[in-house]
Amino acid sequence: MDDQYLDAFIRESEEAITDLNNSLLDLEADPDDQAAMDQIFRTAHTLKGNFGAMGFEDASDLAHAIEDLLDAMRQDEMAVTPERMDLIFAGVDMIEAIVREIESDGESTTDTGEMVAQLRAVLEESDFDSESGGAPDPAAVGRSDDAAASDDDGAANGDDSPSIERFDVSADDAEGRVVRADVSVGEGDMLGVDAMLALDRITDTFDLLDADPDREAVEDGEFEDTFALALDAPDADAAAAELDAIGAVEDADVADVTDALGGGAGADADDANEADAGGAGGSTPANDAPQAASGGDDGASVDEIKSVRVDVDQLDDLHGLVEQLVTSRIKLRRAVETDDLAGASENLNELDKITANLQNTVMDMRLIPLKKVVGKFPRMVRDLSRELDKDVEFTIEGEDIELDRTILTEISDPLMHIIRNSLDHGIEPPAEREAAGKDPTGQVELRASRERDHVIIEVEDDGAGLDVDGIKRKAIEKGVRSSDEIEAMTDSAIYDLVFHPGFSTADEVTDTSGRGVGMDVVHDTVTQLDGSVSVDSEPGEGTTVSLRLPVTMAIVKVLFVEVGDEEYGVPLKNVDEITRTSAVKQINGNDVIKHNDDIYPVVDLAERFDVPGTHATAEADGAETAATDGGEPTEATGEPAEAAGGAIGAGDDAGAAVAGGGVGTGGAGGDEGMLVRIRESERQVALRCDQVNSQEEVVVKPLEGILSGTPGLSGTAVLGDGNIVHILDVVTL
Repeated sequence: MDDQYLDAFIRESEEAITDLNNSLLDLEADPDDQAAMDQIFRTAHTLKGNFGAMGFEDASDLAHAIEDLLDAMRQDEMAVTPERMDLIFAGVDMIEAIVREIESDGESTTDTGEMVAQLRAVLEESDFDSESGGAPDPAAVGRSDDAAASDDDGAANGDDSPSIERFDVSADDAEGRVVRADVSVGEGDMLGVDAMLALDRITDTFDLLDADPDREAVEDGEFEDTFALALDAPDADAAAAELDAIGAVEDADVADVTDALGGGAGADADDANEADAGGAGGSTPANDAPQAASGGDDGASVDEIKSVRVDVDQLDDLHGLVEQLVTSRIKLRRAVETDDLAGASENLNELDKITANLQNTVMDMRLIPLKKVVGKFPRMVRDLSRELDKDVEFTIEGEDIELDRTILTEISDPLMHIIRNSLDHGIEPPAEREAAGKDPTGQVELRASRERDHVIIEVEDDGAGLDVDGIKRKAIEKGVRSSDEIEAMTDSAIYDLVFHPGFSTADEVTDTSGRGVGMDVVHDTVTQLDGSVSVDSEPGEGTTVSLRLPVTMAIVKVLFVEVGDEEYGVPLKNVDEITRTSAVKQINGNDVIKHNDDIYPVVDLAERFDVPGTHATAEADGAETAATDGGEPTEATGEPAEAAGGAIGAGDDAGAAVAGGGVGTGGAGGDEGMLVRIRESERQVALRCDQVNSQEEVVVKPLEGILSGTPGLSGTAVLGDGNIVHILDVVTL
């Protein structure tokens, strides 16, 4: 099987399963939701057709059984109950497992027989009395006799030339008899869906030779009252009986029109069998008609998925940039060959603009809507709330917010941890909520919003909130903090203790875990993605966990600092100010600087990373002896400071400010070294280095293997000269 088609099949099946789960949840919440029912049937029909077209018959049979059971619910032959929905969800889960198996092995060995039997057994347990399979009502049982009684009239009326001429079919196209069926599916709100289901059942039994209007129009609901079908059937009676047994068909007038068709007058079944070669040649397209239709839908869906993943306008932009890139390359090569340095410099500037635009376009193409991840959460919440015997309403806001593909993949599990903890230890049982004067149904909301180059994702519940006293007690018991430290901490700092590895306030271990179990995973993952996470809670009112994530990653602007014989990169967005080390003071033997009445501890990078070489030294007595550009001491001015062409804001009380672009010009810091003060929102600390060099955009590769998770390092970057530079993680440094 072609890997390209198999991959397209798997991707479409994954999206269809997510859509089916969410539509089933809507139907379970409101059995009268016609929009949900419409979506369910279209999705189930697509899944069944795709499995059949790809040759996975067991999965196709399972999807067919699910579709039949849902059809019985739609026809009011049985009620939508939690038990029946559980069985349907179990069937969808098996389909998902089959897709996973196909993706990994190229085939499926899952036995669907037992699940199909269970679905069929429930289908036979109709809430209404019925003759067969719980399909027709007593009034409908007599339709077969009525159709048979009118069969002679139908045959006579089959000579109505306008009706017959609309069919592009002859008697030789059928192995049996050509039967005309005028089918009615009632006057429902979903005419196209009803017709699609009817055609699906009919073509399971008979070969469809032609339709008036054509099949596509019928499935779109483009017909009035009835549509006509030309079927290959043993006879009109057999066709009438089968059509009567199909619940999706409300009424059908059946007539044998074989003798009335041109080119086959008087032909009987034996004649048709004698013309086997011609019959087979004609029936093959007819047999393939449903699959062709499905295949057509398949192709449209695949194209739609591709256009969503990579927009056509973005492809056009990318193509244009590549053309410019090729042109610039040719011009640059010619300039180099002719020793035209001025021309080469101009071409390099042009190349720089092109690559910058190319970078932006490619990064935009990597952005994927959040719903790719959160679309599966409603089903998870439904199953977990039933397991915990809680009533929970889960809502999602901002699912169209886009994130880089890598970030979206990594953030899936952390979000799942947070939501599971909200349900398990956030939302109280219904009786407990009622006793507290709350709605017995708990609320969990996932919100996403965009703030410049970051996305804020919040998971809020209206549960009991975090138990501050319980967290304090557990923190002391586990030795996370001393009792004195705990007493000095604010509630906000107490809440952050839930991110400590292994910390949990749960009294007993469950499959779901307590709030805090898994939260260290959340913190570590978000931190590695260059993001941050925080918790806010109000006792009795609920808890909100906030994740702040960059929209894109990999390419960041960094400030290079020199430490001995080594060079490190500090993400520029984390830098608030660059000062001289003359501002350093000592408190209790520790180096600190003061800024806006706040104390910032100084982290010596040379000492932290045990860097070899000669390092700058600084006076730690607070004497401000540093000078800039004129040798005179300079008080802090609060004006921006230039660092190799990039503006870095200077604080009001941070000591001497660096000015005049002297940084990075070869020992601008003298023998004292430099301080890089980190933004308070990231970490209240200042980094001591020997020298501040340039700033540059680099591609950051995360650390892997045994180096993964190294404190103080977020990854590495390869510079233009081939050297590798470590990028600092200021939070874990």
